[in-house]
Amino acid sequence: MVAFHSSALDGVGRNPVLPTPLLLRLLAFAEGGDRPPRDALQRAGLPEPAVALILAHPNPGARIDFAMSARAEPAQRARLADDPSAKVRAALAYGPEVYDPRRRVAPLPDAVCARLLDDPAPSVGTALLDSPHLPPSFVASMATHHSSAARRRAVCAWEVLAPDERSALLADLDPEVRRDAALWECRRDAGVTAELLRDPKSAAEGLRRGLLVRADAERCVAERTHLAALAENPSLPADLVERLAVDSDQGVRLAVSLRPELDETRRMAIDFMVGDFDRGEGVGWVRDGLADCEALRRAATSAHPLLRRAAAQSPHLPPDLLRLLARVEDPALENLLGIHQPDAPEEVLMRVFARLGGTFSAWMAETHPRFPREGLAARYADHPDGNYRRLAVRDPAATPELIERLSHDPVVWTRQAAAGDPRLPLHRLREALHVPELASSAGANPALPEAEMAAVLDRAGVPL
Repeated sequence: MVAFHSSALDGVGRNPVLPTPLLLRLLAFAEGGDRPPRDALQRAGLPEPAVALILAHPNPGARIDFAMSARAEPAQRARLADDPSAKVRAALAYGPEVYDPRRRVAPLPDAVCARLLDDPAPSVGTALLDSPHLPPSFVASMATHHSSAARRRAVCAWEVLAPDERSALLADLDPEVRRDAALWECRRDAGVTAELLRDPKSAAEGLRRGLLVRADAERCVAERTHLAALAENPSLPADLVERLAVDSDQGVRLAVSLRPELDETRRMAIDFMVGDFDRGEGVGWVRDGLADCEALRRAATSAHPLLRRAAAQSPHLPPDLLRLLARVEDPALENLLGIHQPDAPEEVLMRVFARLGGTFSAWMAETHPRFPREGLAARYADHPDGNYRRLAVRDPAATPELIERLSHDPVVWTRQAAAGDPRLPLHRLREALHVPELASSAGANPALPEAEMAAVLDRAGVPL
């Protein structure tokens, strides 16, 4: 028999039917300073004995993996706030790395965030301030914190801060805090905008966001100062908008074409170009209004490709607008619908799968709730592209004989998909445990008998 491959242990760690006694045995693994597989540490629904083992694990790497688990409950992860390792506390402070935009991570409690912010190790507070998972209530609470970095982060909650907190931030001793605060306040205060325009570090953003007096706007047009930023400014006088709409710079014309007040006739009369891969993330009024039904509707129903692409990224896109966007012939738009919209139509998902292929297509097929299943075996089991043959494994009607055949496919991704399928005959499943590129998938197969899981732990040297 081919020698046992250690990646089988990683697979067993994420096996959804791994019995609790074997899970506890695996989580206690610390032989030679080693640590349990990450998938075991980041399983969903870990029982309390398992959490206790992880929190007390001698290898800080195991505790770091748990601290960054997107599946663990915040209250469970929060128990690492007193961990002796600053690296573990910093990992807890930053939180999980999440690559699926449809996934939301529940934040740590405010009280725990406050403790981490004031941690004696500076790296912990820094990690917390960089975290994308901070609760809005905590962000706002940092407006009066002694750390200037914390106050800068609090500026992001400008709209919910009390007037006295805003005033204090505008007069902060730290120039970076004052500048960030001014970039929010300038939207309604021409005097603050004028101050920003005198600072080279903030002039462009001041022109983009601030309430402008006509003289400043005319001067910037005459001097051609940051025109693309100026073209986005909501307070730019209409006649200057018209001048920039025919500017010689393509970037300026594009910025004008995205202004929210334009009607469709005027918008599409502008000579602009949109890149094939431009996602529209920089369209501020759409980005900032992703939960605004009226703004979404205006963007989604526009003929402007970037406005449609920006709308496609909203988690609040209503069904009628989703159907409308799904009928648009725009590959970049379809890609965004496939990534961001859990209700994207099957035909859109299949076109994205065909177009992108590779790792992204595999991710989408495995994670998207609407990705098709029925009929795939008949359509794709003998497809010349292994990326499609792998889809046959998803079909509930696929037979054990087909799954076994696909476990010998020339393409490794197809073999791995078949090795993880519970319909794979047991003799082939046992065989796959000893094939390097299949061992992990076989170890995660829910049809793997408990005795085989235990044998994997035994062969890997996991103590009883």
